[in-house]
Amino acid sequence: MKKSIKIYALIWAILLAVFNVICFVTPGEIAGMSKFGGAFWAGYIFITLAFIGQLVCAYMALRTDDKQKLFYNIPVIRISYIGLILTLVFGALCMAIPDLPNWVGIIVCFLVLAFTAIAVIKAKAASDIVGNVDGKIKSQTLFIKSLTVDAENLLDRAKSEEAKSACKKVYDAVRYSDPMSDDALAGIESEIAIKFNQFTTVANADDKDINTVAEELIVLICDRNKKCKLLK
Repeated sequence: MKKSIKIYALIWAILLAVFNVICFVTPGEIAGMSKFGGAFWAGYIFITLAFIGQLVCAYMALRTDDKQKLFYNIPVIRISYIGLILTLVFGALCMAIPDLPNWVGIIVCFLVLAFTAIAVIKAKAASDIVGNVDGKIKSQTLFIKSLTVDAENLLDRAKSEEAKSACKKVYDAVRYSDPMSDDALAGIESEIAIKFNQFTTVANADDKDINTVAEELIVLICDRNKKCKLLK
């Protein structure tokens, strides 16, 4: 995030410098008309404020340490760059051409700024909503994902062929289970967790009851899957 802001700030500073060069290096008088009047300084100040506004908008779009949200904000970052370039083009033209009213550049630049700001606000709201949904899904799938990892680790540690066969059956049952959870499944998921702990104990001890416990665990997992379907 900090790197992205630094890159944008560097580009922003370069374009602002270009704007100032165009304002002050281009001829001050063309065809007998001077551009350095009262309107010039008003236009210069307001267009510079529009540049600052563009920097603020970009900062709002890039101000997150969440990579997922930053990914969702990529279209807004592009809009911020476009807005910055348009601000330079219209602002520089209006400041460099003596007979072109400076208020035109001010209005155009602030319209571009308003468009950029609205895009940033909308994108931030959308990314927050999507981020919350992603977080909810992550939370709801945590039980099965965690159980899958534990079952895989147990399979890797199995010593005898009988233990490996039982662990493989449990691992497959968990891996192919519906990952989504629900408050209504809390009871059976608690039973599964208890039974899995029992299965872990007999598997590590290479106990003769390993197949029996494995079958009981698989039955519980199947019951959970059936309840998952009913909840959808």
